Amino acid sequence: MVTAAVAGGEALSTVLKVAFDRQRPDIFHTTRDFTASFPSGHAMLSAVTFLTLGALLARANPDRRVKGYFVALAVFLTIMVGMSRIYFGVHYPTDVLAGWCVGSAWAIFCWSGAHCIEQRRGS
Repeated sequence: MVTAAVAGGEALSTVLKVAFDRQRPDIFHTTRDFTASFPSGHAMLSAVTFLTLGALLARANPDRRVKGYFVALAVFLTIMVGMSRIYFGVHYPTDVLAGWCVGSAWAIFCWSGAHCIEQRRGS
């Protein structure tokens, strides 16, 4: 599931970057990026990856506190990746916000699909 979610998120990120073709901020930064700025691929794929893993780990553990820890850690890591993109000057805040929103929506879509498949197998 994680592989499918991340591969689909990567494909979606690429399609959105080509469609919007927004230029990156025009400030000096230490990294060289050759793709469009909108949406932030790092923010989007960190949301897909960390939230999917957090949900899977939370689901696999019966302890409510551990579930909360996994979800909180996933959200924290997602936020930190997005904030780093703004800090390094390679994205506008709206790029990161869009990456978080699309990545979270994609992760929810993948969770829902996995849940439907699981329900059908169980029936």
